[in-house]
Amino acid sequence: MAVRVPAKVNLQYYVGARGPDGFHELVTVFQAVSLYDEVTVAPAGTLRITVTGDPRIGADTVPNDAGNLAARAAIALAAHTGRTPGVSIRIRKRIPVAGGMAGGSADAAAALVACDRLWETGCSREELSAIAAELGSDVPFMLHGGTALGRGRGHLLEAMASTGPFHWVIAGTDVGQLTAEAYEAHSRFRAAEGRAPALPSGPTDGLRSALTSGDPKALATEMHSDMQATALRLRPELSRLLDFGVEHGALRGLVSGTGPSCAFLAASTEEAERLRRLLESFEGCTRALAVHGPVDGIETVTPSDEGDGQ
Repeated sequence: MAVRVPAKVNLQYYVGARGPDGFHELVTVFQAVSLYDEVTVAPAGTLRITVTGDPRIGADTVPNDAGNLAARAAIALAAHTGRTPGVSIRIRKRIPVAGGMAGGSADAAAALVACDRLWETGCSREELSAIAAELGSDVPFMLHGGTALGRGRGHLLEAMASTGPFHWVIAGTDVGQLTAEAYEAHSRFRAAEGRAPALPSGPTDGLRSALTSGDPKALATEMHSDMQATALRLRPELSRLLDFGVEHGALRGLVSGTGPSCAFLAASTEEAERLRRLLESFEGCTRALAVHGPVDGIETVTPSDEGDGQ
């Protein structure tokens, strides 16, 4: 059983106070984009994890033991359905690791769906979503796909209308950024500056209008991330990358999630491809990928035998 699962970008990303559970309250708008990991599962006597992919995206740093989020998903589903987690999980990485695009969460969601179908558990989407929420804040959206508003830890989802397609170039370096470390730094910086966390009730009206109209220029003016200033303090070189992208035709550039990947919005497919080539030549940028969104969530596929280069 093989499934593919998309990466995400955050169109708006507001970070509130840290709750007693250790997680920050969020108001964010996710969009799934056409950059995919592939997860294949097969019966096995014990739980086994294999990870392949380009070292430039950090594929060689992904754990191949029970600490892997996909493994944790299989273990959680097995516990929920009263079975042992005997399964072989093969992950083909294309989503940058620790890149702010929910690659680990995507793999967890994919493993949930693939194991559910392999084991024929009959779990409802609501049951899978509840398990997903326990695994991580982004995992429920990776089951969902499309464009959605996330509240709570990001796991309380509301589908949003979006005409699309919107064209993106995802650019970054070969050095990742752990989400937990970024949030810890964000809280520390905010406290040092005496800034009180505050959340809007939801996305701006302008964002909703831009999504329903499919207007990339309108969307560019509404993109926002509370985490961007923190990401740039942790990785100052990203400022040069963002400036370069906008100077060379991007409608807007934004650090994706907690970084360090940067998402550049382009006016068209042709503009995205032109920008991709330019960003690939920028010193310090090790990858630039042209993608589009929104795309659907997890889909069943024929297991891939292709190479793992980008």
